[in-house]
Amino acid sequence: MSVVRVTGFSISLDGFATGDVQTLDEPFGHAGQRLHEWMFPPEAGGETRAQSGIDGALAAVSWDGSVGAEIMGRRKFWPYPGPWTDDSWRGWWGENPPFHTPVFVMTHYAHEPIEMEGGTTFHFTDGTPEEVLAMAREAAGALDVRIGGGPTIVREFLRAGLIDDLHLVIAPIVLGRGESLWQGLEGVESEFDIHTANSARPGVVHQFWQRKQH
Repeated sequence: MSVVRVTGFSISLDGFATGDVQTLDEPFGHAGQRLHEWMFPPEAGGETRAQSGIDGALAAVSWDGSVGAEIMGRRKFWPYPGPWTDDSWRGWWGENPPFHTPVFVMTHYAHEPIEMEGGTTFHFTDGTPEEVLAMAREAAGALDVRIGGGPTIVREFLRAGLIDDLHLVIAPIVLGRGESLWQGLEGVESEFDIHTANSARPGVVHQFWQRKQH
């Protein structure tokens, strides 16, 4: 069976994966891009992925073609709660998003599928994590399914015991507020074997969580 994984998911030292308040101009709220400087180094302009060392290798493996379907939350696709208010919105990533797979957006508000260039189609679904994962697995075939975020969706899939591999990147910042990855997940670490590696960037730590086999 395919692996359900999270790749390159950045959180602050105090466990927040996004800040307050998300907008179209600031998709990560007051955190800005600080959570992701390991992948998009500011010295390279903040838009080019890391090219060397462990950071470059892990950035590359996130997009190595082994993922056949993506699952994301509504607020990773569109930052505002409630009914859709802009029918022209097609995501943050331009007309050729980097996924190149079916993407299942979990939302309580109906929306027609959006077909993009490069093989990405956004499907909008109001299902449980188990139901959405079943759809994503069918679409992915033998390839893996990636849980792309944001933190609410990763948290739901962790709570449901549906994530096999979790790659976290701990950024050396304290946000103080935002959306926590860990809320309500006390003791979840007992379900995983956890290993760490240091980034080339000072203070950044990669954590690799692999679900224990029983």
